[in-house]
Amino acid sequence: MKVKEENTPKTEAIKNALKQVDFKDTFSTTNHKDDLKTVAHLIFGTFPKWVSTLMKLRNTLVKPFGLKVEMPKDYNLDYKVGSYSGFFKIFDILDNELVLGADDKHLNFRVSVYDSKEPSFNIKVTTLVEYKNTFGKVYMAIVAPFHRVVVKSMVKQAYKNAYV
Repeated sequence: MKVKEENTPKTEAIKNALKQVDFKDTFSTTNHKDDLKTVAHLIFGTFPKWVSTLMKLRNTLVKPFGLKVEMPKDYNLDYKVGSYSGFFKIFDILDNELVLGADDKHLNFRVSVYDSKEPSFNIKVTTLVEYKNTFGKVYMAIVAPFHRVVVKSMVKQAYKNAYV
């Protein structure tokens, strides 16, 4: 097994990421070869073709509701707080954890990429969502089943079995 779902880690960054957490999940994989910047890029920098197709469909469906579907004007790939990793803004960079995410009119979300240093399944990718309104809650109810499959597939891209 290259990816598994597990309990959310209790890191300070996760505890402080959002005021309220209405949805969360964590998927883990093993990678002791790469630093967190590289791991985040492996996960969020490229999509399997079927995920890209789903994202295009999602963007087409939500654009009439005024949700964000394009890269922001301040988009850049510098590795610092306020820059981006893939399509997520970097909110925090710690020694063993990155916090990425976005805020929109229906919800705020954060993604923690955390290296627990465990021998296996050390990379923990946690999604946290805070609903801003009823639309955010309905949106997540529709998206959640797809989210789990998509995130699991994306986390699998960071898998590297050898321990360095």
